[in-house]
Amino acid sequence: MSTVVHAKKRKVENHSALTELRQRGFVPAVVYGYKTEATPITINAREYEKALRLDGKNSIVTLEIDGEKLNAVLNEAQKCALKGTLVHLDFLAVNMSDALEVSVPVNLTGDSLGAKEGGILQQPNREVTIKVKPSDIPESIEVDISTLEIGDTLAVGDIRSTSTFEILDTDDFLLVTVSAPTVETESTEVDEKATSEEIIGAR
Repeated sequence: MSTVVHAKKRKVENHSALTELRQRGFVPAVVYGYKTEATPITINAREYEKALRLDGKNSIVTLEIDGEKLNAVLNEAQKCALKGTLVHLDFLAVNMSDALEVSVPVNLTGDSLGAKEGGILQQPNREVTIKVKPSDIPESIEVDISTLEIGDTLAVGDIRSTSTFEILDTDDFLLVTVSAPTVETESTEVDEKATSEEIIGAR
């Protein structure tokens, strides 16, 4: 059962009016999509942040707009760079029977063998795009990296056959790399030692 978030229609307002709106604890938003024209709305910031904590950003919410209900998923959230507070929200109205494309985080599980040996673990891409019905959208996709050794990489092609979701990214879309540890410090020490010996020899 989706969380109900109450909203009200609003007029397109200027910057100062939107600032005042946020100061009163509301977030300007817009909803569009399935059988819905782009509609500016206002949402109680505290109520929506509570829904986020309970259900996650990829969950379906029931927007109750002036008494009318529709199912929607968060498409984009803008936050204040300094305070981290919500500034604007974009919602996509959805048909619960139709699959949609959505980006979900990749959550790494396990401890890489290569990282334990001093390798450098990197995650070039932290999200993948999947096609899924709204009611089945996961909060994240878990990927086990425990067998990765130094020099190994892991891409979408490596997890496609075991994933329960249709991943739309290409097989070479890189998710994880484990590279060898850098040896710059050791090289520098050798160079400094060699230079020191040359100077002493010159005397």
